[in-house]
Amino acid sequence: MTDAATQGPLIDVIAGARPNFMKIAPIIAAIQQRQQAGSTLRYRLVHTGQHYDEKMSGEFFTQLGIPHPDVNLEVGSGTQAEQTAAILTRYERLLQQAPCSLCLVVGDVTSTMACAIAAQKLRIPVAHVEAGIRSGDWTMPEEINRLVTDSITNWFFTTSEVANQNLRKSGVGDERIFFVGNTMIDTLLANLPRLREPAFWPALGLQPGGYFVMTLHRPANVDDPAGFRQLLDAVNRGVRGLPVVFPVHPRTAKTLQSLRGDWPTLKPVDPLGYLEFNHLVRHAKGVITDSGGVTEETTVMGVPCLTLRDTTERPETVTVGTNELIGTNPAALQPALDRLFEGQWKAGGIPDLWDGRTSIRIADVLERLLCA
Repeated sequence: MTDAATQGPLIDVIAGARPNFMKIAPIIAAIQQRQQAGSTLRYRLVHTGQHYDEKMSGEFFTQLGIPHPDVNLEVGSGTQAEQTAAILTRYERLLQQAPCSLCLVVGDVTSTMACAIAAQKLRIPVAHVEAGIRSGDWTMPEEINRLVTDSITNWFFTTSEVANQNLRKSGVGDERIFFVGNTMIDTLLANLPRLREPAFWPALGLQPGGYFVMTLHRPANVDDPAGFRQLLDAVNRGVRGLPVVFPVHPRTAKTLQSLRGDWPTLKPVDPLGYLEFNHLVRHAKGVITDSGGVTEETTVMGVPCLTLRDTTERPETVTVGTNELIGTNPAALQPALDRLFEGQWKAGGIPDLWDGRTSIRIADVLERLLCA
């Protein structure tokens, strides 16, 4: 945060969980660049503590050059209701003691929704980065977070024309929608030269194009042991003996530990830092995932992506990029992998404004809105 004595609008930049960190890093850098050029914009980095440990949080801050948070609400773990309540009460207390001019939330985690609610109840405007994306699947907690956040947002920063249309259909006027692109891609493009092999690369004998990466954490895929076993069986059969590097999400680890199976291609590893994970993705033959953010990164890096979901809030990764929705039926994996091995996967392209300059555009708008 800049010197408190400096007069100018103060923006609370909210971070809560690992998916947020890649999105806030370039925004903070863009504000800092504005400050160096004489802007009076100020920011306060507020970490809610929804995720905070060295693997899930601290290492990402270090690798991406994110400053130490000005405030850590330290809400810790708990159910979604417990976390929401703790974030609401602690962020409200912060705003009552030291109000900001704008609450800037990113993405769709619990912290996004809770901080937006707390700010609006104190009549502090909210800006939402990655606004307007929709999966249409209300069984996803993230979809509820998106809907609630966008229903009380003042200014909307969007990643695609599809998101713009979603907002217009809900009654948002064009004067409040700013199509700026994707801050996750700002982070990816800035860090491509810094990507590095994970420590296990030589031990697993990995070669570019000679392995898969898999990430799974959605309840539909990992919570039911029998269904999860069928999915792992299908992966093991479909990859034609290539290793499958599997960074295991804490949620997934609980089910995986309860299973007994023989999956020689599967290479479970601990959660990875940003630079190591994206090195793996960049050089993989393909990625098998149920994550939304990973599909954006594979699209920009031109890596085939098989998404084990029936819906996506990022349709541009399918219509423009390298992603395909395979669904949650394990039987659908084999034909999709066969097409990949036979060289029949689509080449894909990069969506509009996913060019590494999104955060600069966001800072431009913020200055117009707050410093006019």
